[in-house]
Amino acid sequence: MEAYTDFAALYDRFMEETPYDEWCGFLVEKLNKYGISGGLVCELGAGTGAMTRRFRDKGYDMIGIDNSDSMLAVAQEYESDDSILYLCQDMREFELYGTVGAVVSVCDSINYITEPDELCEVFKLCNNYLDPNGILIFDFNTKYKYSEIIGETTIAQVDDDAGFIWDNYYDEETAINQYDITFFTKEGSGLYRRFDETHFQRGYDLEEIKALLSKAGMVFLEAIDADTFGETEATSERIFVVAREQGK
Repeated sequence: MEAYTDFAALYDRFMEETPYDEWCGFLVEKLNKYGISGGLVCELGAGTGAMTRRFRDKGYDMIGIDNSDSMLAVAQEYESDDSILYLCQDMREFELYGTVGAVVSVCDSINYITEPDELCEVFKLCNNYLDPNGILIFDFNTKYKYSEIIGETTIAQVDDDAGFIWDNYYDEETAINQYDITFFTKEGSGLYRRFDETHFQRGYDLEEIKALLSKAGMVFLEAIDADTFGETEATSERIFVVAREQGK
């Protein structure tokens, strides 16, 4: 099943607590540190464009890529001037018209690539489409988060006219995390309509990510704990990684 189809219309409502502004400010500081203060930036896994718009507002010319046309349809509803180019593409096979100064990806979009070889191909594509010395910044959920924090849990949230139930399952052997989402939206008749989606993500650790970047021809620069903005630890749940283009 394609992820984020019926759920797309409710996604932003149930992601309201995501620290988009804080993340964007931090990532822009990193881009500036490595000489990317403007120009073209591509976001992989742009979804409804929450981060894409924030980067645009910071002065970057944005391209947003996502493989869900439902999510991109929501993203385009926010636009009045077509200042962002949205492309419906699979990040494992994405194509750009030219190179960009940076590629960014947040909200654990990388974890949706469940085969390490395919993630390596994503990194190779990033290396190919980056300007010389261009920068890749992305986050990922760690194996620790899936096994020790999320594990076998159920999360539920209910609003006046919508709600969801999130059942999570993690397989230690395969490092695959499955979550089944059942959500309900109130119709005009007062009855509730039910939708179901199943998502799969893979947990990675930092050493795996470093090895895949190296195999893809990129240079690892640094890793940061996404919650503390400090050094990563064995208990880091989400990690930001910064890498540099290294030739084609």
